[in-house]
Amino acid sequence: MTRAAFVWCPCPDADSARVLADGLLAEGLIACANILPGAESRFVWQGEVHASSEAILVLKTTCSRLDDAIARLTALHPYDTPAVSGWLADASAQVTLDWLSAIGKTA
Repeated sequence: MTRAAFVWCPCPDADSARVLADGLLAEGLIACANILPGAESRFVWQGEVHASSEAILVLKTTCSRLDDAIARLTALHPYDTPAVSGWLADASAQVTLDWLSAIGKTA
C-alpha cells in the first residue's frame, strides 16, 4: 500500500531550491516540489544567533522513497549542514496516492 510522505528543507534562495527540486524530479525520487520564497529564518549556528532570508522547499513523495529523497537532497544541498526533515502523511486522498505511486514510471 502506498503512503504519502513529505520532506521539508530551507534553501539559500528560490533558484537553489529549483535546482534541488529539478534534480530530485529527474531522478524519480519525488512527484512534486513546492518552493516558498521569502521565509525569514533565525537560527543558532556555531554558537551565534543568525538571521537570513531563505526559500522553503517542500517535497511530495512516497514512504518507500522518503529515505532516498532525504539522502539525495542532503548530498546535493549547498549548505554544509542542511536542515532536512521528512515525515509520513497520516491520511491522503486516493487520487493523490495513485499519482505518487506513478513516480518514476513511464507511460
